[in-house]
Amino acid sequence: MAIENFKEIQIPHQKHYHGSYFPLVLSPSAASFSISSFTRAIKAQKPIIDSLILKSGAVLFRGFPVEAAPDFNDVVEAFGYEEFPYVGGAAPRTKVVGRVFTANESPPDQKIPFHHELAQVPEFPAKLFFYCEVEPRSGGETPIVLSHVVYERVKEKYPEFVERLEEQGLIYTRVLGEADDPSSPIGRGWKSTFLTHDKSIAEERAAELGMKLEWLKDGVKTVMGPIPAIKYDEVRKRKIWFNSMVAAYIGWEDARNDPVKAVTFGDGTPLPAEIIYGCLRILEEESVTIPWQKGDVLLIDNWAVLHSRRPFLPPRRILASLCR
Repeated sequence: MAIENFKEIQIPHQKHYHGSYFPLVLSPSAASFSISSFTRAIKAQKPIIDSLILKSGAVLFRGFPVEAAPDFNDVVEAFGYEEFPYVGGAAPRTKVVGRVFTANESPPDQKIPFHHELAQVPEFPAKLFFYCEVEPRSGGETPIVLSHVVYERVKEKYPEFVERLEEQGLIYTRVLGEADDPSSPIGRGWKSTFLTHDKSIAEERAAELGMKLEWLKDGVKTVMGPIPAIKYDEVRKRKIWFNSMVAAYIGWEDARNDPVKAVTFGDGTPLPAEIIYGCLRILEEESVTIPWQKGDVLLIDNWAVLHSRRPFLPPRRILASLCR
């Protein structure tokens, strides 16, 4: 598909599904391209870009002059999507500028498993933006995988398990401290999770999500669910693997949380470890891992794609923005 001001390129590691590359990669069509040219081109070509992300699930913009966080914020604004507040999430993050905040700030030696953003709560963003402000010295990629492909493979291998997931859904349990814990991949404290220092307001916001709270001496236990683990993508007319099951079971671990207890079937019974790790293998096998380059902007359809993070050697600075 020809797009004015953009050209599609192929790079190593991409996959090809049903006539479309995953992710699709767009670069400037001209050598002289300013950030204002980029944002104008986005606004002018947004219907076409939207159709591309609908088809591919993810678009990587590479080679554009996105030099710093304010430029990235301008790019996000150019798309015109409504901002999505980060309420109910587990990852420690810091606001940078405008609609931009840091990606998960957990320690660089920790791997963040595959998940859909905020899949463990009823309201979640439709689109995610990631931006590479500082390239990792090594590692630190953000692998992505198509959720309908994962669903099809898991259903083929574990049909009874998937049937039970579709019938019962999942329950997610997490203990939050008072303040953020940067040593933990799920270290967001209750005050920043619910964007308040007032317990009564936190309870109201939790109730809006359908989340139960149990106040502890030095924090709060949150229980979410049962919530669907498999969803139906009405736009693309297909079932999708939409959950944080593997991420919770192997990654929600810190001084307050036991990952094996962090997620259960909807009736409260434990999940089978051997199947969870089988699902993890499928996620890894189907994933695409593209090394970050300075200035990269990755736009992900959260309905279609799961993402993760590999360990890295600093420096690395990836910024993010969530949209409805």
